Amino acid sequence: MASAYRGGGAGGLSLAPAAAPRSARALLPLLLLVPLAGCGPRPPFEVQTLAESGLKPLPAEQLEACAAKLRLPPELPRPADATNFGVRQRRDAFGREVPHVPQLIVLHETVISAADTARRFATPHPRDDDQASYHLLLDREGQRLRIVPDAGRAFGAGMAAFGDFTVRIRPQSVGSLNNVALHLSLESPPDGRGDDDAHSGYTAEQYRVAAGQVLLWQAAFGIPISRLTTHQAVDRSHSRRDPRSFRWQAFDAAWRDAAQRCGLTAYDRGRATL
Repeated sequence: MASAYRGGGAGGLSLAPAAAPRSARALLPLLLLVPLAGCGPRPPFEVQTLAESGLKPLPAEQLEACAAKLRLPPELPRPADATNFGVRQRRDAFGREVPHVPQLIVLHETVISAADTARRFATPHPRDDDQASYHLLLDREGQRLRIVPDAGRAFGAGMAAFGDFTVRIRPQSVGSLNNVALHLSLESPPDGRGDDDAHSGYTAEQYRVAAGQVLLWQAAFGIPISRLTTHQAVDRSHSRRDPRSFRWQAFDAAWRDAAQRCGLTAYDRGRATL
């Protein structure tokens, strides 16, 4: 604390601090807890970013026209309880800006029925370990069930990374992708409601609508197809295997058809990365 100069004997200066008012003395213990600007502890991790894709988001009217060409079913609201999703956080605990705009699309499966999944997400879960959600869920008929708005932070993946990229908010954070991910889940078939390694797979309508939804998200946020991934691929807890029995050939064929119909083939550059 800087000393206050006050008049001393024989016209000299005293370096003794002036007596603080009683109210200031009461605040002193609290002020000592606040680190000086620029003098706090060095953040224990660096902010990571993904390279710019170079793909510009399309306006809403073009997205609506594409959805009409693809004959995608209207979204049915199945909102999650507020405990099961959050906001995309713009800054970490140290005040640094972190990635918070959707840059990845993660595919999942439900394991339980679509109806039970929607009920689970609509149920309040005060404990962090119980909180979960997707942005959209596709049932066996291809209906789009809206769980969390795209602007929201769905709790679709816990400890996760895309390659070496992850987002950390607090010093104790293990890293997650939820701040930049869009989560799309497919309802599992009846024979996939357990822990088996595989099941009979997904319907043709699920693949068709999933491909269309992925394309719309790509166009809305400028996401290349190389940033479409699965829960199993990004999970770092080694406990997630979904979506099991997913046939990439079926999805890719449906995606190429959708991209040609909407004139959006540029969203697949035919490379493993940008």
